[in-house]
Amino acid sequence: MTETTAAANRAPKPGRGRQTSFRFRTWGGKRDGAGRKRIQARAGVPHLARPSHDGRHPVHMTLRAKAGQPSLRGQRLFVEMRRALSRASRDGFRVLHFSVQRDHVHLLAEARDKRSLSRGARGLVIRAARAINRVLDRAGPVWDDRYHARPLRTPREVRHALVYVLSNWKKHGPSRAEFDTRSSAWWFPGWSRPPSLDASGWRGPEPPVEPPQTWLARVGWRRHRLIAPTEVPRT
Repeated sequence: MTETTAAANRAPKPGRGRQTSFRFRTWGGKRDGAGRKRIQARAGVPHLARPSHDGRHPVHMTLRAKAGQPSLRGQRLFVEMRRALSRASRDGFRVLHFSVQRDHVHLLAEARDKRSLSRGARGLVIRAARAINRVLDRAGPVWDDRYHARPLRTPREVRHALVYVLSNWKKHGPSRAEFDTRSSAWWFPGWSRPPSLDASGWRGPEPPVEPPQTWLARVGWRRHRLIAPTEVPRT
């Protein structure tokens, strides 16, 4: 082999000996600010299959309205909410009591089983949303998330829920009045001192709620005494 040939073999061939560095773009992975951004500050109700429901247990339910809407306690919207609540009771599902707050609604209900609870709640949510949109002359979602439902299994739990629902407005600001005109307080027979018949200003000929049928909501909670109008809901 000649000296010229040997030198040629030692020389680096194109593409060998020196590598060019490339910068790759990356998506995803663990890094600051990665992932889908939260849309709402309040944690919503998990979208999981709801547990079975025992018809002996009343349920404390909560509906939350989307932000930026007029107050549900306004006269026009409250009238529609009251009408929707009064029409929500059907075979296997009963609304016992309610209170309408600025951006949410609390209610106490009874349901025969899981299917009755789901159908009754869905009917109420849809009926109320349509009525509110009709008043506001618009279309679109009204409620912020799925309704929240908590079963009440003991007399004490039912009593706490009754105070929480009927006196909920006391949590949201001071008031001299003892009974909320945006609730079903005038149809609650368990006050230690009941309100006058005409003080609500909107008492109609037919009650917007149904009488309880479960032992817990009808008799059991009374083991812990009647409810005073001055009681404030626990957190």
